[in-house]
Amino acid sequence: MAAEMMGVDMVTILVDDIELQVPKGELIVESVKRLGIEIPIFCYHPRMKPVGMCRMCLVETGTKQPDGTIRKMPKPQASCTLPASEGLAIYTQTPQIIQDRKGVLEFLLINHPLDCPICDRGGECPLQNNTLFYGPSTSRHIEFKRHAPKAIPLSEHVTLDLERCIQCGRCVRFTEEISGDGQLAFRFRGASMQPSTFALSAFESKFSGNTIEICPVGALTSSQSRFRARPWDLESSAGVCTLCSCGCNVWFDHRIGKLVRVNGRTNNAVNEEWTCDQGKFGHDYYNHNERQASVFIRTSARLESTSWTVGLGEIVTKLKSTGTSAGFLLGPKISNEAGFLACRAATALGSRQVAGIDSRVELGANFEVPADSLLSLEQAKVIVSVGPSLADTLPIVYLRVRKAASQKGAKVISIHSSPTELDEFAFLSLCHKPGTLSLLIQGLDGSLALEEVALQTGVSAQALKEAKTVLEGQGVSFIATNQVAHTEGSAALSDLRRLAKKLEANWNHFCETASGFASLASCSGLGMELQSPESILKKCLSGDIKFLWLVDFDPFELVKDRELVKQALEEVEFLVVQSAIASEASHYASVVLPQSLPAEGGGSFTNLDGQLQNFDAFLPKIGMARADWQIFAELLSRMDLAAGMFSRQDILQMAAKDVPYFKEALTGKQDHQPQPSGAGV
Repeated sequence: MAAEMMGVDMVTILVDDIELQVPKGELIVESVKRLGIEIPIFCYHPRMKPVGMCRMCLVETGTKQPDGTIRKMPKPQASCTLPASEGLAIYTQTPQIIQDRKGVLEFLLINHPLDCPICDRGGECPLQNNTLFYGPSTSRHIEFKRHAPKAIPLSEHVTLDLERCIQCGRCVRFTEEISGDGQLAFRFRGASMQPSTFALSAFESKFSGNTIEICPVGALTSSQSRFRARPWDLESSAGVCTLCSCGCNVWFDHRIGKLVRVNGRTNNAVNEEWTCDQGKFGHDYYNHNERQASVFIRTSARLESTSWTVGLGEIVTKLKSTGTSAGFLLGPKISNEAGFLACRAATALGSRQVAGIDSRVELGANFEVPADSLLSLEQAKVIVSVGPSLADTLPIVYLRVRKAASQKGAKVISIHSSPTELDEFAFLSLCHKPGTLSLLIQGLDGSLALEEVALQTGVSAQALKEAKTVLEGQGVSFIATNQVAHTEGSAALSDLRRLAKKLEANWNHFCETASGFASLASCSGLGMELQSPESILKKCLSGDIKFLWLVDFDPFELVKDRELVKQALEEVEFLVVQSAIASEASHYASVVLPQSLPAEGGGSFTNLDGQLQNFDAFLPKIGMARADWQIFAELLSRMDLAAGMFSRQDILQMAAKDVPYFKEALTGKQDHQPQPSGAGV
């Protein structure tokens, strides 16, 4: 078997008298799945340590004797805590087990309220399903049930219905083992036991939404989607979260054209099955009441509604006269296709003025793919995280780093100028004075004496010496984002990269936005540099850029210098604002183009480690809105700069000819990235 070839010890067990080979030590609840057998569970979760609390997964067990008979253990065992061993015999459907399961469910239902018709979990509830499949046909309970306060808000996102809690401990264990914030605990004992935060403070975890999904009953529900729809009213469509560069796989649940909720979708190479609260609760903009629905063109001093033909015609006319002085600001959530076409348009026009949030200050046009994937990051022996909190900027990377440290023994070194979540489990936490990161790096690479560095950075010489020793080992991975350049300067980021290369460590300069990787790859493939938004705006002020296209980019939100934004938009001769939601920038526009969102127009997205993922449309478009890639495809066709782009696949095939990354992604030749996930592109 494959497992034997990989050096995994195999054992032979019996499952309902069927012989089966499984890895030694594998939990029986997982082993039986190889035969298509499901053992009912409540407290067990495959990504958390087994605890055997609910007793729902009971099985009869025994050992095979030399004469071939089975010697059974006197009592049933919890299969979620029982490891596979040679000769172990498992029985999942004996009369005793059937009776035990009924007893466990009858016990759980003694005080459980019969509010399935109004419970948000009704219709997709494991307790409901297990009761139907394994529970008693009728209830013997005639006494009054206990009552508790209903709908207790644990946080702005999570609501607790204490009456429904079956004390499985999944939510508590999640905060201890996965998110690591340890905010939930069981308070009190016996019938009074309840999951809550210490001192009944707010549940402020940045991953709190996951507790809603893993709760096997309706005890924890979403404060946002409560009572908005029944599960059978919802249609679930596969999608990709575009709120950061992690590219989490999610389910978008929608009803009559409106987004209702977002749940995690399993992809072991990306987010496993977890989401951050930003991704789970931050997609309300799909239902925004100020969605852009019409094309507008400025006549005299006002914007007037018009058609796509007139709007694009005006843009084409202007580009033909000012093409070499055109600039493009690429938004953080545009698709791969739109990013590539915008870069191609800039190249064809001769302007080469393209900017995005993830401009690479230390590399220019020489784009590097991160050395680690999200999956391989877990295997690193030493992980060096530099800059602000990963839990805020790259939440899934944070979970991977924590998993590497807590489950696989990785040593984490956190380098920052203010405390972060990594400090709670980091092997070393090097908190330096703001503006001294370059000095600290020079100390680690041996350019400066550690005592001198300690004096100026505020980090002890002993800690620096210990960090230097650890970094000289094998299996070191560095993690950084543009936040390092924003807080410490571009020179510090360049110094950090040189240190990683000197140590022969893996260098991971991760993008922070959903469009960042593809925009960088496209610019590099077309031989130009992705600039910073500030540089483009300054060129608008100087007159070097006369035509500015905001591609779903709100400068008032994404650029800190508000005065620079205002002056640049006032000075530029022609401004195109392409957006899904009306913004302040629209007031300065010459032409306003309504853009659909990914779930409405589709698009592919590349996450921070280079995995290309498809996002098919499933929601109706708003008014006259078009997908970002459709807008640029028609523009290039009208200007005779590119032809034959009738689908996203056509655009990606074109991109594969110009950009090495797209060629490798579409042919599956990337070094460390898996094949493109999602539907085929």
